[in-house]
Amino acid sequence: MRYFVELSYNGAPFFGWQRQPNQMSVQEVLEDCFSLLLKNKIELVGCGRTDTGVHARNFFAHFDYEELLAEDYLETLQHKLNAFLPKELVIYRIFKVADDAHARFSALDRTYKYYVAISKDPFQFQTTYRVYEKLDLEAMNAAASFLLENKDFTSFSKLHTDVNNNFCEIKAACWEQEGDSLVFTITANRFLRNMVRAIVGTLLLVGKGKISVTDFQEIIQEKNRNKAGMSAPAHALFLEKITYDFI
Repeated sequence: MRYFVELSYNGAPFFGWQRQPNQMSVQEVLEDCFSLLLKNKIELVGCGRTDTGVHARNFFAHFDYEELLAEDYLETLQHKLNAFLPKELVIYRIFKVADDAHARFSALDRTYKYYVAISKDPFQFQTTYRVYEKLDLEAMNAAASFLLENKDFTSFSKLHTDVNNNFCEIKAACWEQEGDSLVFTITANRFLRNMVRAIVGTLLLVGKGKISVTDFQEIIQEKNRNKAGMSAPAHALFLEKITYDFI
């Protein structure tokens, strides 16, 4: 039997989603709690891998269990898990799915948001990236539009990863002002490691006038990570939404 877990986490204390030696990850904390309460070794498969410090407002994982778990038991399990889990991590629901449903490969789209603060705010500095220069929002959106016209995003991918290709279908990418923050929203069928932060870092160069919109277009076409800007800090990035056709 296969079960999906819907959850959120504040990434500040975690070294990303994926389990790794000698560092606390979201996957490790969840698997340990599930295994303890279900009295079986539980392995979770996540919908993706967030980097160290990145947050997730909407995240799904799945696990297999040999027994059929009743809905009322799953609700009780959810409450027990939330009592065990650290304050930065919450489970919203656990539910049975088809045996071939996959948290990662069944996902249709993923949406990220990146938050840039354009004024000092003592209450949001932990989840926004403060930029002191005046930013040209129109130029950043003009540059972002080129993301929808391309498929190969090698220029924004972390080097030496284990993926087969660097092709992604970006379906939306835009900046909007929300109060004293600029919010970048991007949706795609998949993302490469470090891709969103690299895109944001490069678009901020456009906003600051350090490179032109045309330069940004050429950076994409160069397919060379060294041509793009530095990655924006992780603490202002949120995995916002995962889309499936059965949820």
